[in-house]
This record gives sequence, C-alpha cells and structure tokens, in this order.
Amino acid sequence: MLNGLWLGFFLVAAISALAQWLVGGNAGIFAAMVESIFAMAKLSVEVMVLLFGTLTLWLGFLKIAEQAGIVEWLAKVLGPLFARLMPEVPPGHPALGLITMNFAANGLGLDNAATPIGLKAMRALQELNPSSTTASNAQILFLVLNASSLTLLPVTIFMYRAQQGATDPTLVFLPILLATSCSTLVGLLSVAVMQRLRLWDPVVLAYLIPGALLLGGFMAFLGTLSAAALASLSSILGNLTLFGVIILFLLIGALKRVKVYEVFVEGAKEGFDVAKSLLPYLVAMLVAVGVLRASGALELALDGIRHAVNWMGLDSRFVEGLPTALVKPFSGSAARAMLIETMQTHGVDSFPALVAATIQGSTETTFYVLAVYFGAVGIQRVRHAVGCALLAELSGVVAAIFVCYWFFA
Repeated sequence: MLNGLWLGFFLVAAISALAQWLVGGNAGIFAAMVESIFAMAKLSVEVMVLLFGTLTLWLGFLKIAEQAGIVEWLAKVLGPLFARLMPEVPPGHPALGLITMNFAANGLGLDNAATPIGLKAMRALQELNPSSTTASNAQILFLVLNASSLTLLPVTIFMYRAQQGATDPTLVFLPILLATSCSTLVGLLSVAVMQRLRLWDPVVLAYLIPGALLLGGFMAFLGTLSAAALASLSSILGNLTLFGVIILFLLIGALKRVKVYEVFVEGAKEGFDVAKSLLPYLVAMLVAVGVLRASGALELALDGIRHAVNWMGLDSRFVEGLPTALVKPFSGSAARAMLIETMQTHGVDSFPALVAATIQGSTETTFYVLAVYFGAVGIQRVRHAVGCALLAELSGVVAAIFVCYWFFA
C-alpha cells in the first residue's frame, strides 16, 4: 500500500510537470521540483532533531508511569468497562493491560510508541480468537478505537508546531481534544451497532454518561467564549496539562519508590531507538510530498475541491489543510509530511495549518493500522472493521474543520 502511494506521488508529479512544460510552456517546473527534493531532505533532518528529543522524553516518562503502576491502575479502572465491551476477554487477561497502555500512548500523542504496544495487544487478543483468519469482535473494537485515535495530549503535534516556529505550540490543544472525542464516540457507536453491544448496561453507562455530560458541559462553556478567549484557554490548558502530567508521573513514581531517573533513562533509550528508525521514512515521504506540491499537481487537486466548495456557497479556507486528511487513511508518515509542508507553505499559525494540525491529531491511519495490526496475526477477514474505522475517521475530519472555524475563524 505504501509502495503504491509513494510511487504514485512521483508519477502524478511527473505527469503534471510534463503537462505544464508541454502545454503551459513552464520550462522551469523541473528546476523547482529538483530544488524541492533537496529542500525537503534538509527539512527532514531538521524535524528529526526535535523528534529525537520528543520521543526520548515522553517514552521516558511513560516508562515511569508503567513502573509506578499507573498503567496497571488504569487497566483495573477500565476493566469493568472492557468486560462489557469485550465480553470474550477474561477479567485480568494481559490483553487488557496492553490495550490500556496502547490507549495511554495514543492519548499522549505518541503514535510511534503506541504501535508496538498495540501489536502486542492484538497478539494477546488473537490467543482468545477461535478463528485464525477472521477478526474477533474484541479485535475489531480495539482496532476501531485505535483508528479513532483518542488523543488527549498531542505532544507530537506540539513538537511539529514548535519546530516550525509557532509562538504557542499548544494552541490546537482544545480543537484536537474535541475533534478526537467525536471520532472516538462515532467509532464506538458504530461498532456497538454492528456487534449489538449493550451500551445501556448500567456499568457501561456509569462510564459513558459522566464523560458525555462533562464533555457536553465543557462545550457549552466554550460556546460562551469569544474566538480570542478560546485560543487563550486552549493555550493555558494545553501547557498546564502537559506539565501536570509530567509532575503527576514523577510524584507517583517517587511515592512508589521508583528510581525515577534510572527508569526515565531506560525508557528514553527505547524512545531513541524508535526515533532513529523514522528518518528514512520521513525523508521518503517529505520528498515525495514536496515534489507533488512543486509540480502543481497538489494545487490542481485542491483547486477542484475549492471550486466545488465555493459552488455550494461555503467558505473554502479549510481546503488548503485537506492534503493531510486525504492521505491520513493510508500513511501516517505521508500525513505528517503533508502537515509539515502545509506549515511551510502557508505559515505555522495560518488557518490551513491549524486545520491540518487538528486533523492530524484527531484521526489515525486507518488502512495502515488495518494492514499492520491484522497482518501481524494473520487475519484475512476483517468483517465490519473497515467501515466502522473509516466512519470514525471521516467524523474526526469533519469535526476538526468545524472546530477550527469555531476557534480560529
């Protein structure tokens, strides 16, 4: 899938450049494309410098949380809920702890760290699966919730914005929180309908109703604020939450007599190993996206969408942020490259860049997750997983666009 997508970027760019040269007489298009190749290769290294630090830092803190028993405590807290949503998983099964760790990593915005944990969880669920080739209900629910990407603290998005010179990297904190909540809720409801899960079970309602009321009340409060006040609140909450999580992990670790420094270094080493493997993928995708933009092909596609939006009488400013959404179902690295390229082209705090950042934080790479997670355990029949995951992703994109108009328009 990624091979075809990557090759397609270059082939589309080549066709577009030839058309501009032969039809439009733009002989300089090839020089622009070559220049873009080297510029994007350089940008990849610059992004990686900060990515090394971010992944190393957060996997270190996540290791403290694991050693301090925070992850295990979360597994116990969520145990009764998963017992209803995944009735085929026995209480206390290792899969529940792994699923919780995966959600914790996704919640912190550490998608690269979440993937290996998620693969372990999928293998644990496969041990309970009576079929070697057909996805179980528990596996589908786990995958769809994973694909909906509930991101409570999108630190990697903050990192990309900081690297591109944003005055306040956490400005998109609340928009991402609202959009990712929407995608997760739609993903859960769609799977519940397909699997006939009893969401009206008292235990399930005890989890969902307070969460829904809290989110609804929070949104009602946000509705009373001006756009400037919303942006300011998002910044304050983003920074406060980020630092608060760090202090919480350290304090609980210290109280549990965890050697926080040594454990942090141990986890940081894992983060370094994860980060150093990402550079080739980042270079590959950023170069491909840069060539696509330089060839004029990307702008031509966006013009078509823009004309359709204008024809319907709607504001089309969000269209420039859509490239991230268009490739996100197929590749996280491609979407990351599109996000960085949008920031570079329009400015890190421009409306399109804010839309792209919110989309990046509120959805997941559906087809990539399907291929990797199910492929790792030999699942061939995915049943309703694709439809539910794509519906969750679409709802996240739409919510991201609406929320950005609410906050930043």
